[in-house]
Amino acid sequence: MSMSAFFRALRTSYQAEIDDLAFDSEGRNVLRKRLLEKRGQISFLKQMMELSPEMVAVVFHDGFHFELPTVMEQVLTLESDEFPDWSSLGDAVQLTPWAQELADSLLLEPQGDWFMVVAAALEYLYHRPSPHHLEAAAQENHDNDAGATHGAVRRQDHADDFDKDGEQHHDHEESSADWLEEHGFDRKD
Repeated sequence: MSMSAFFRALRTSYQAEIDDLAFDSEGRNVLRKRLLEKRGQISFLKQMMELSPEMVAVVFHDGFHFELPTVMEQVLTLESDEFPDWSSLGDAVQLTPWAQELADSLLLEPQGDWFMVVAAALEYLYHRPSPHHLEAAAQENHDNDAGATHGAVRRQDHADDFDKDGEQHHDHEESSADWLEEHGFDRKD
């Protein structure tokens, strides 16, 4: 998936904002408390919607439900001057009641519509696994499945006390071929 330069730049900043709020100096998780405090400062924070949207968007953390992720994926490809109207995302994005109250006050501002699209996209990005994480998870699942098979082979190797590397290599290849065949792949012979 491609992502616009606008969202690539803000993604890290948004993550950093959440991280900064998450823990106090003693390592206790205080995210919920600090978010409540920030939400109480919305009158002040709304002045920063256009210049530092990531600093204001955190007030909506965990306030969105994404009903149509494909719509949000499309929004992420847009530059900041290409966003749809917030109201057009009504089927794709739902707000919790407390977040809807905050949104209602911000939508009265000249840049409120634009800001709500940014806030929703940043929160979507925060919760969305990156393609790298999806690939890593798939590889880990593959490794875990293969590891169980290969672990059994290694235990068998030690039990039989193979002395020749060639025999161990052949056994490993055979086990790999068996595992691939069990999972729907054609056997290489």
